[in-house]
Amino acid sequence: MSGKYGFWTLTFLVIANMIGAGVFTTSGYSLADLGSPEQVLWAWLAGGVIAVTGAISYAMLIRVMPQSGGEYLFLSRAAHPLLGYIAGWVSLIAGFSGAIAFAATALEGYLLPEQLRPEWMPAGIVTIMAIVLAGFFHGLHPRIGAATQNIAVSVKLVLLGTILVFAAYQWFSGDLVAHSPARETSPDATPWSHWTAFAGSLVWISLSYSGFNAAVYVADEVVDAKRVVPRALVAGTLATTILYLCLNAVFVFAPPMQSIVGKPDVAAIAAASLGGNGFAHFVRWTIALCLLTSVLSMMMAAPRVYAKMADDGMLPAWMRFRGEAPFAATVVQIVVAVTLVLISDLQGLLSYLGLTLSLSAACSVCCLFLPSIRNSPHAAPKLWLIAPAFYVVATIVSAGIMTSNDPKQLIATGLTFLVGGTMYALTTRRTTDQGPPSSN
Repeated sequence: MSGKYGFWTLTFLVIANMIGAGVFTTSGYSLADLGSPEQVLWAWLAGGVIAVTGAISYAMLIRVMPQSGGEYLFLSRAAHPLLGYIAGWVSLIAGFSGAIAFAATALEGYLLPEQLRPEWMPAGIVTIMAIVLAGFFHGLHPRIGAATQNIAVSVKLVLLGTILVFAAYQWFSGDLVAHSPARETSPDATPWSHWTAFAGSLVWISLSYSGFNAAVYVADEVVDAKRVVPRALVAGTLATTILYLCLNAVFVFAPPMQSIVGKPDVAAIAAASLGGNGFAHFVRWTIALCLLTSVLSMMMAAPRVYAKMADDGMLPAWMRFRGEAPFAATVVQIVVAVTLVLISDLQGLLSYLGLTLSLSAACSVCCLFLPSIRNSPHAAPKLWLIAPAFYVVATIVSAGIMTSNDPKQLIATGLTFLVGGTMYALTTRRTTDQGPPSSN
């Protein structure tokens, strides 16, 4: 297959995967926990550092294994096929499907609020249309899909930049006064409770940084993947981190603190504080575009994982690439995502999705310490292992805090891994009985 994706397409893919609903909703909750806009920004900076070290780690992995497949590929090749299969199972059932369904549902909420939806139009119709159209572009016309995504991400960045320029103009003209009241410290507060609250907020903020690894899922379709994919991973993650810090500075400093504490629509409140209802509507449409590009980018990346699993005989052969795109795998992704939209309470799935995906990513990064990777001529120098070590430790600490606050999340993740292991046993038994997959 001839490569067709270059540096900018991959960088935009990373940015589109990362910038979703989280950056526009999380800071209100973080402010309630931390009590200070400055602390919220420090938490976003910490999340960005973790994401950048994750991007560096995945860049090191892709240099050794420059193929599509993501966590499934890395764990299957470097550790054990069982671990790879479980990672692929998590992507199919929880990770990509849940994230696509959530982003598309949020998109409908911004484009067509319930009070504005006509009585004849059923809820969820815009959500399903967004998923199907995204699958159509990337499943049938990948070149058109990539071009559409690049244009949409470019427009999105211009709109987000417009928000920042407008805020800066308001600041320098004296029309905007930053609201940063002194932190109210509880008499019972201790340094440990402060750091616990900080780490707890970081768990939610880290979900907004997920997607830094998006470019690895299409590595087979990239010219010179060993060089281009690592550059796109790091560039896209750095750009998103800087943008997140600037946006959240506006979100937490522009409006009065009491108006956004614990609120999910912190971006809309900040926009209304900056420029009234008209500017708030502008921000609403910008957020809708951000969510649309998230759906497009995940629909581009996800089917590549299933196609790689089909190549290895872990999924039916009809899910392999056919021509320029994994059409059948894309159809499966559409069906699973739409099913989740119809049957799930997606907000209840967010913590579960974040935990399972973060653990899957951490397991993949751990492959960098295995002999199968270290003995490769393309392995990074030992000094570079500082980045993956930091990423793994930070992820485990965040997951530990999340599960200590809600142990049920660990049970759900454990059941997911157990079901994946069971499916692997059934799949390998069937493959053994039927013989190796055909190369046709």
